Amino acid sequence: MAPCLVAFLLFAGCSAALENKQATTVSQKCSEDTDTFLREINQDNPKEYAVLMYDAFGKMGSNVKGGNANRPGLMQQCRSAHGPAFSGQYCQVFLRQETVQYFVGICLPDSCGEDNVQMLVLCGKLEFGQNSLIPPLPSILVNDSTQEMIMTHCLSNTIAPDASDVTCLFVCCAMVAIPLAATLFTAVIRWQRNREVRPTVESAGLNTGLNLYGAMNINVSSNSDVNSGSSEENGNDSSKRTPVCSPRGGVPRCLDAFSLQTTSQGIFSASSSVPAGGHSCLNGIRVLSLLWIICGHSAQFPVINNLDNYKDWKKTVEHNPLHVLTISGPVFLAVDTFLLLGGLLSARSLLGSINGAQDKLSPSLVASYLFRRIRRIQPLHLFVMCLTIGLISVVHWGPYWFPFMDTMMDCKTYWWANLLLISNLLPVHEICIPWTWYLSLDFQCYATTPLLVYFYRLHRGVFWLVAGGLLLMTTVASAVITALLQLPVFQPSTLTSEKYVLSYYVRPHTRYGPFLIGILMGIYLTSKKDHLLKQKWQAALGWFCCLSVMASLVGLAFILRETPARPSVSRALYQGLHRQLWALAVTWIILACEEGYGGFIKSLLSLRFWIPLSNISYACYLTHPVFIILYIGLQETPIHYTDINFMYLFLGHLLLTLVASYVFTVLVEKPYLLLRWGST
Repeated sequence: MAPCLVAFLLFAGCSAALENKQATTVSQKCSEDTDTFLREINQDNPKEYAVLMYDAFGKMGSNVKGGNANRPGLMQQCRSAHGPAFSGQYCQVFLRQETVQYFVGICLPDSCGEDNVQMLVLCGKLEFGQNSLIPPLPSILVNDSTQEMIMTHCLSNTIAPDASDVTCLFVCCAMVAIPLAATLFTAVIRWQRNREVRPTVESAGLNTGLNLYGAMNINVSSNSDVNSGSSEENGNDSSKRTPVCSPRGGVPRCLDAFSLQTTSQGIFSASSSVPAGGHSCLNGIRVLSLLWIICGHSAQFPVINNLDNYKDWKKTVEHNPLHVLTISGPVFLAVDTFLLLGGLLSARSLLGSINGAQDKLSPSLVASYLFRRIRRIQPLHLFVMCLTIGLISVVHWGPYWFPFMDTMMDCKTYWWANLLLISNLLPVHEICIPWTWYLSLDFQCYATTPLLVYFYRLHRGVFWLVAGGLLLMTTVASAVITALLQLPVFQPSTLTSEKYVLSYYVRPHTRYGPFLIGILMGIYLTSKKDHLLKQKWQAALGWFCCLSVMASLVGLAFILRETPARPSVSRALYQGLHRQLWALAVTWIILACEEGYGGFIKSLLSLRFWIPLSNISYACYLTHPVFIILYIGLQETPIHYTDINFMYLFLGHLLLTLVASYVFTVLVEKPYLLLRWGST
């Protein structure tokens, strides 16, 4: 989501602009209103509107050397000014002095378009007395006082949703209105019947928890649902169960699946559905990884363009491993943890479905397996996409919103990539709501599970050859791409590096390793007949290696943080191996907890406290960036980095995310999981 600032380069001075007659034309109305404003502020006793407009201009602040070069001014104050025949309009002028790029907020009459504003600035007409209203940085801060204009941008005083915006808002309203109407309908029917309705098997099964990316009831039994929250996911015989929606049941049964009376059951329950010996630690691993990502995003999104002490932040955070929770490289190892869990649960789910289908891996079973996955992730995914598009069109954004606009507006062009779950294959600047690239990657990896399970059932030797080849391929691909493109192992603001994201970060051939390790782990846990760990010294050695690997991977990320000037062997090796090594370390934690050597770590990860959070974790992942972007986009002034400020940002975003995620889970996500067609 890097600022899209390169449209054209205009040199300061009116003579250069005169080459283009159309560009030099300032409308008569704009010229007259601007002259009126400038005359007024140069009076001994200017009118109130002129004072407000002048005061809304951006002024240079302190700590320019620390990164506070932007001069946002005050947008709302500008808009509140009303002259004799015009109102204030807030615009931004993006400038460059030497290597310093910054923008200045200015307040001009709303009769001026962006081209008019551009010419007024270039011709130096915006003056207060003998001084420019957009003065350059002083020579004590930069050697060259010449300002080069990059572009101008004016924020509209009105909102004008187009047809696609209205359509998205309608879809969101409909997806929320249907469950609310179903809730009212169900309440009326139950009241009329005046009797207590027995919960169906589907309703009773809600306590299994809607975990991230489809992980559900984590049970060692092959009959447990580990992927979508339904017995159907494991291929169990559902003919003995009453389907939620069926021809015989009719509309009332379908509406019951959407009602809050059904979907709200079990969300806040801390009763674990995981029996002794199950993978109870997965809930804790999932939630802690999610919190790590939310913390990282809360710290990193403001860094992209609206910190007033960015250089201070970089100096403090980038060089200190103690800030591992807020820096991009280590933070996004949590994504590899999710890939590992996704692979593990996908393998267990498919093997459970095969066991429930008379030990047959048929095309219809695979098709059903993939369809359930789509049903699991797409309703809420598409809802959040429509919600984001709708919000963009109806919210009055602040001066820090513009750098995000081009990325978000790509939803109107490339929404189909999200629908087909291939958005991670597009150039990074074309990804709609960029954080959803993971869903595309996850589904692409998920689709490989049936093939690997097929080879596992066909011949173990062939299976290990294919798995080893894939693991080697993703390792070599990551290392070679890093070396050839001279990529860093991470960047404090990874999303600002298009080459890093486009060529490496979101691609399936470089990120497949952890998911593959998860598949192998899922197959092992499903088929094992005895414990792997026999002695305590084996467990002690395993924990030592696990913790050493994790600490080394985080530490090396800081040591190798600089972008290489030439192909670097050390960075290529790190990039090729670190995600697989991290996945192996997390795999050890799961194995040790599974086999009784987890100690206090298993107790921590298996706390009942994690279960309700795990139930809404998918919604948390999708919605937390919306709140972060809303917060940033509505800011009129820059954010100042301190540890305490960022801690409060994280806690505020987390609280709002949890509340909204519960609402979206019961209104949008769960109804489609419970909605099944069949005959009673």
